[in-house]
Amino acid sequence: MNSSPLQKAGILAFTLVIIAVISWEWYVRSKGFDTSYDDGGALWTDKRKMVYEPSDITTVFVGSSRIKFDIDVELWEKLTGTKAVQLSCVGSTPLPILFDLAADKKYKGKTVVDVTEVLFFSGAPPNRATPDENLKYYKEETPAQKAGFQINRFLESNLVFLDKDRLSLNAKLAKLQIPNRPGVFEFPLFPDGFGRSKFSRQEYMTEQFLADTNQQNQTRGVWGTLAKMGAGMPPPSPGKIDTLFASVKNAVDKIRSRGGDVIFVRTPSTGPFWMGENMGFPREKYFDRLLTVTNSKGIHFLDYAATKNLQCPEFSHLSMADAAVFTKEIVRVMQEEKGWTFSHATTSAN
Repeated sequence: MNSSPLQKAGILAFTLVIIAVISWEWYVRSKGFDTSYDDGGALWTDKRKMVYEPSDITTVFVGSSRIKFDIDVELWEKLTGTKAVQLSCVGSTPLPILFDLAADKKYKGKTVVDVTEVLFFSGAPPNRATPDENLKYYKEETPAQKAGFQINRFLESNLVFLDKDRLSLNAKLAKLQIPNRPGVFEFPLFPDGFGRSKFSRQEYMTEQFLADTNQQNQTRGVWGTLAKMGAGMPPPSPGKIDTLFASVKNAVDKIRSRGGDVIFVRTPSTGPFWMGENMGFPREKYFDRLLTVTNSKGIHFLDYAATKNLQCPEFSHLSMADAAVFTKEIVRVMQEEKGWTFSHATTSAN
């Protein structure tokens, strides 16, 4: 039976689409791109639902981008025998999420809180926008969104070109930056090799990024722009800091009252970034006081030979190789010095 002209046109159109998709997928893979998941409200919500597992098989991470880079999720799970639930948000204070867990009467897990002082102690609305959006998505998720997430998970795990942050039309248009001029400011972009996201929500730098000083310097330039933007802002007043400490203590006490626990971790930073942070947020006034007020145990990267000399390629986050070193040391310190136990822990990992 002969096909009609309409059927032939449909077959031709379908064939051309398949060829275009395969060609584009091959091209972006040849340029060094690999699978990266959309780290939006849907993926965050998927992890938020996991916090109710027993604390002997789950550890929840709350923080900013550093602990997303600096904890090697696969290695953590191998060493501790617990699932790593990553709830941290890039460029954000962890406090909205910590407070949400504290208010959740069903939550009683082990909680690791990353302290990046410039974000942790910030009351600026932009620094809590992403946590607030993720919490809203979690509480209002619809059946259609749940189904869409499962479909997207399958597609994103197989098709590199679905990387929204680097390969979508909007991402490509964003790279055509308009030069800054009076009344128009274009925020500098991160290079493609920085900040890929796994399904576990772990972030990492690509090998191309680690081998390319231009990409590293481009990222350092982003940090420099942020530093200049914040240079004119006054530091938090003593009253606001006291209120923040009291709020964190209240959250920690609530989690512990249900059988959970909280430990604070100061992840590495280096170079000018560390010098600026140390000047603006001296340890004794912020990190150490946080531990005292909340009656908590803490881990500071400078206190241990294995972590104090780790170098961040762009001053603020660790490479995957150094994240493995940091993860091993964090697990060791938690078990040997901080009294945390992992019932299924192993003694070593390759």
